[in-house]
Amino acid sequence: MLGAQLDSSAYVARLQQEIAKVDQAALQTWADLIYQAWENGKWVYIFGNGGSGTTASHMAEDLGKSTLHEKDLGDESLKRLKVLSLTDNAGWLMAVGNDLHYDQIFLQQLMNYGGEGDVVIAISGSGNSGNVLNAVDWANRHGLQTIGLTGYSGGKLKEQAQHSLHVPTDDMGMVESIHLCLFHWVLNDVFARINHVGRYAA
Repeated sequence: MLGAQLDSSAYVARLQQEIAKVDQAALQTWADLIYQAWENGKWVYIFGNGGSGTTASHMAEDLGKSTLHEKDLGDESLKRLKVLSLTDNAGWLMAVGNDLHYDQIFLQQLMNYGGEGDVVIAISGSGNSGNVLNAVDWANRHGLQTIGLTGYSGGKLKEQAQHSLHVPTDDMGMVESIHLCLFHWVLNDVFARINHVGRYAA
């Protein structure tokens, strides 16, 4: 754990260094995929384990609520982004984990919900979580768009996902923090496009 070795100023400096390494084209692709899902009426599915699982929940909540102006949330005529975190249905997770295997918990949900053209955001710090890899494999074979958010060496997910945003550092806390930090730019970019504000003002 870097925070156990570095004082706060050194930790923040290291965090800045790691964020600066992020591939800006990959970050833009992440935003593009979500915007295109909104534009085409497709679903976005997000999942991961542990901290990455709660990141998936956070992302789904923000994308569901915060891609429109708050004043417009009561307007039933507006197109909504269809987004779901596959980490949030406790019944599904426990039933599949108990009756089949833990490596099936995202795959089985995706087989029920997913369709061609939908977007999968798969989060795995190590890039080697079996339940994440199984779901991404299915998505790739059934016409879904896949993006992997990874850390460390990127593992198998970095190669398996059609698109990849990789944070090349060996500290899970920093990897997870950067994933969520960068997501908030993605959220803002998608919001600006949907609502024609900021850089996308008409």
